[in-house]
Amino acid sequence: MNNSKTTYNRRSFLKASALSGGGLLLTVTWLSGFRSADKMEALNLTEQWTEINGYIHITADNKIKLICPNPEFGQNVMTSLPMILAEELDTDWKNVSVEMGPHDNTKLGAQFTGGSNSVRMYWKPLRQAGATARQMLREAAAQTWNVPVSEVTTKAGRLSHPNGKSATYGEFAGKAATIPVPKDIPLKSPKDFTIVRKPTKNVEGTKIVTGKPLFGLDYRTEGMLIAMIQHPPAFGMKLKSFDSAEALKMPGIKDVFSIQLYADGFEQAGFDTRTFNNLLVVVGASTWEVMNARKKLVVQWEAAGDVKDTMAGRDGKREVVVPGALESSGSQMSQMQEYAKRPAQLLRKDGDPEAAFKNAAQVIERTYNAPFLAHNTMEPMNFFAHVTDEKALLVGPLQAPGWIEPTLTKLLGLPADKIEIQMTRMGGGFGRRAYGHYLSEAALISKKVKAPVKLIYTREDDMTYGIYRPMYTATYRAALDAEKNLIAFHVKGGGIPEHPIHANRFPAGAVDNYLAEGWQIPSNITIGAFRAPRSNFNAAAEQSFLDEVAEAAGKDPIEFRLQLLKRAKENPVGKNNEYDPGRYAGVLELLREKSNWNKPGNEKYNRGVAAYFCHNSYAAHVVDMVTRDGQPYVERVFSAMDCGIVVNPDAARNMVQGAVVDGIGNAFYGALTHKDGVAQQNNFHNYRMIRNNEAPKSVEVHFVENDIDPTGLGEPPFPPVFGAVANALYKNKGKRFYNQPFQPEIEKAM
Repeated sequence: MNNSKTTYNRRSFLKASALSGGGLLLTVTWLSGFRSADKMEALNLTEQWTEINGYIHITADNKIKLICPNPEFGQNVMTSLPMILAEELDTDWKNVSVEMGPHDNTKLGAQFTGGSNSVRMYWKPLRQAGATARQMLREAAAQTWNVPVSEVTTKAGRLSHPNGKSATYGEFAGKAATIPVPKDIPLKSPKDFTIVRKPTKNVEGTKIVTGKPLFGLDYRTEGMLIAMIQHPPAFGMKLKSFDSAEALKMPGIKDVFSIQLYADGFEQAGFDTRTFNNLLVVVGASTWEVMNARKKLVVQWEAAGDVKDTMAGRDGKREVVVPGALESSGSQMSQMQEYAKRPAQLLRKDGDPEAAFKNAAQVIERTYNAPFLAHNTMEPMNFFAHVTDEKALLVGPLQAPGWIEPTLTKLLGLPADKIEIQMTRMGGGFGRRAYGHYLSEAALISKKVKAPVKLIYTREDDMTYGIYRPMYTATYRAALDAEKNLIAFHVKGGGIPEHPIHANRFPAGAVDNYLAEGWQIPSNITIGAFRAPRSNFNAAAEQSFLDEVAEAAGKDPIEFRLQLLKRAKENPVGKNNEYDPGRYAGVLELLREKSNWNKPGNEKYNRGVAAYFCHNSYAAHVVDMVTRDGQPYVERVFSAMDCGIVVNPDAARNMVQGAVVDGIGNAFYGALTHKDGVAQQNNFHNYRMIRNNEAPKSVEVHFVENDIDPTGLGEPPFPPVFGAVANALYKNKGKRFYNQPFQPEIEKAM
């Protein structure tokens, strides 16, 4: 057994035992400081609890319920998290259910879904909660049966003793609530898992396929109005004036007005990103009526000029000037090319790369470019708000309720305990819903009209608003000696408005002479986290370049990477290398085996490989490409992952498969461009997405088996897809492609 030591006292661990029908409610935390939190009343629990994160409710009829802290957007945490709990509780899975908890930063923490952190963050706390509940139930049974607790065993939600006595957990739940909380909790060894690591169907699967109202757009309440915002047509513009006379004559329209999102000098937190501050709002009875009324608005826009924002930070507040130019993609690329020639910020330096390049027998240099990308979640931004002078209720899809709550308290002038945020299932997130501007907008609109309101973005509103994946470029250089050994590596990358470089990742630590530099150009085109931020570009460029270097060195691309990783493991260069070379090599070795790399039977395929480390996990793919009607298609993919213990193989496999399809689509087609500040793509008719017939026929996923605590999985499979596609495309077309998306480049070459 693994021992997990805790210091909970009885009052902090559980506060109530008189639950309906007799039951036990537990919660576990790694945070300190407790206070009452009225928001949990939404769960209809008899008494309140003072701890944070996962809640266990055992009823007299032996049902076990977990209050899920993290918002769900398809990564299946509403199944995986209760699996962790049920494992240590030693209960029957069919008796376990889960509900989404409301936001409560006292009891449930930040409740952030993102950064591939959900299972990783809650792995130990939920195990502790389950193990503690199980121990208290054993002690309750031992006291009742007058036997040593060591003789009481559990299995599938039942307590048993060799003398023949047996009972369900529910029968002892009430008594267990009176047991002092143990300080040292034995946790199961992974070899004894019976629920974790078993393929388990999505607990919300039936609701999803039968169309139950789970999403923010489904939410309805009596008297609810619909609101939409008319944004400026271009980045760098703002509202000057408007005439709403005709719009107000339209059926169902209640009001048209302008409001300011952030007051002058408002101190923005890190995820308070917003593109437009002066909002022109139309409010009416239905979505259709509001959409039609917006068309009747007569609006004048003007140049916004440079805008000064006040940003909060660890070192105090700072002022940032957002440029006011009307930017175009062509001029942005020219500017990036010019910036790339300038001295840049030094991010890491090992050895003497300048001398190594000077004395090299061969130098390989390549530049890679990628455009802005839109998140394009299937459910556009929306949120419900009902704000009064005394309190606020907000309901909808978001990834980070804990980050938006402080902003709402300032905007609405209400204390946090008077603001209730309920999370619905999200129709996609990918980082976009970590930015809560649309929630703040809904709240201010409701406050203005003194009515419950649902704010809805159309697809066009959403796609042209901003908060994109940045526009990136990077130049890679490699130096080879006379024996074709890699002796120096240099990456210099930049972007609008941030650079993409992770300086301490592979091949840092594997090359004696290493240099990483970065630069960035400010812009009024807003950006945000996009599935595996920065990594999604780095992996594409780096893994494409490593293939070229391997070819120049006359080495197999997998073997070339493995040799570098062997060096990083046995004799690492420098400090602060983020990755574990052994685990990195492990996914490549597993992939080589499962894909039958360099073995007969694959002659019909143009094969490309790539691997990458991010979010504490390791991913590698082999992409098999064919030509169909003159067009390259990815027909099959082999994937290898090391993300530690895989809680739910079904969900994990689905996440990898989804990341592969998403990566292929973005590599071939993803691009958002601008002309004079205007987004040139505004819906799926001109923002190309991968189609069903373009998806691979099979994605075979394999996991490295180990007992390491779970690490990230939502994001790590995504970045190396781009590089694997690029390397397969080289084999297919006989030339390298350096600019994403690849499809326009392919068509130019035809």
